[in-house]
Amino acid sequence: MRFLLDECADFRLAAFLSERGHDVTTIVHDHPRALKDREVLAIARRQSRVLITNDTDFGELIYRRRLAHRGVILLRMRSEVLSIKCARLEQVLAQFPDELDQFVVVTDAGIRIRSTHA
Repeated sequence: MRFLLDECADFRLAAFLSERGHDVTTIVHDHPRALKDREVLAIARRQSRVLITNDTDFGELIYRRRLAHRGVILLRMRSEVLSIKCARLEQVLAQFPDELDQFVVVTDAGIRIRSTHA
């Protein structure tokens, strides 16, 4: 699977995903910093990557502005503990591999898949 890790997401997730054989790029190291959210979403789309972010503004871009994407995983967890984040992300990848092209919201309480297709 191909992922783009947004600037606001925990950078350590890149290593976690790479160790599991995923192709991961990050805004922090592979692209200019301080890109607008639209630009980040466009990079992910052009490169056929699922965007991993903590930024709720991507919901606005996808649902209100109807911008194209290849999938978004929105991490809305209170915990900053890496092992907890990794466990939740691993759960998403194991249980919902065919739905990663949607808008996936990961919280402490659960995982919600929000369809973005008409």
